[in-house]
Amino acid sequence: MALRSHSLNICLVPLVFSLVSVGASTAKAIAQTIYPFDVVYDTEVTLTPIPSTDVSTAFVSGFNSDAPYGLNNFLSINNYSRTDPNTGNLLFFQDAAKFGLQGLPIGRDEFFGSGEDKLFGSSSATASFDFINRQLVGFGTITITGGTGRFIGATGIFNFSEIESLDQDPTALLKGQAFLNGSFQTPQKTPEPRTNATLLGICVIGIGLMLRRRYFLGTR
Repeated sequence: MALRSHSLNICLVPLVFSLVSVGASTAKAIAQTIYPFDVVYDTEVTLTPIPSTDVSTAFVSGFNSDAPYGLNNFLSINNYSRTDPNTGNLLFFQDAAKFGLQGLPIGRDEFFGSGEDKLFGSSSATASFDFINRQLVGFGTITITGGTGRFIGATGIFNFSEIESLDQDPTALLKGQAFLNGSFQTPQKTPEPRTNATLLGICVIGIGLMLRRRYFLGTR
């Protein structure tokens, strides 16, 4: 009986270590796939004043047929803009509460193409008037917070600048360009080592055989 118990313990020890190793290797199996992102979108901007406020809602759409990863389209929805009285610059946020307005939708950014691959994010920006060159020049960041398709779990940061001409019809869409540069990453699982699974299977079979033998010996 002591010999059989000792044999059982011998197998249980590597079994425990095998389970621990499987957990550790799983933690190490998470890798990151990094995607550089450098693109110029042709943009159209609509500014709509919110009645009884000094805040406007901005809607931005962009397109580039050669954008990386097939993300040819860009949308920035529910941006809120107001002139900073101290600088004369336009401030853009996607949470109207920053301007003291409550109950308005939170904005979002989206990159997409014709397939399932999409990126989601949030942005903030500042725009200044360049009267010498007759331009409105904006700078900001887009924080990537997720995605779909092969970009599930995406995170990252894009820096951008955007230029619109001031010589356009103020009642029409403002047309310009947005220059984005940065990168995003997605988690990627790598194949698990087979050694731990093999050792686990051997130990389970061995324990089963020993318990079965112990049962038959005990019935005699």
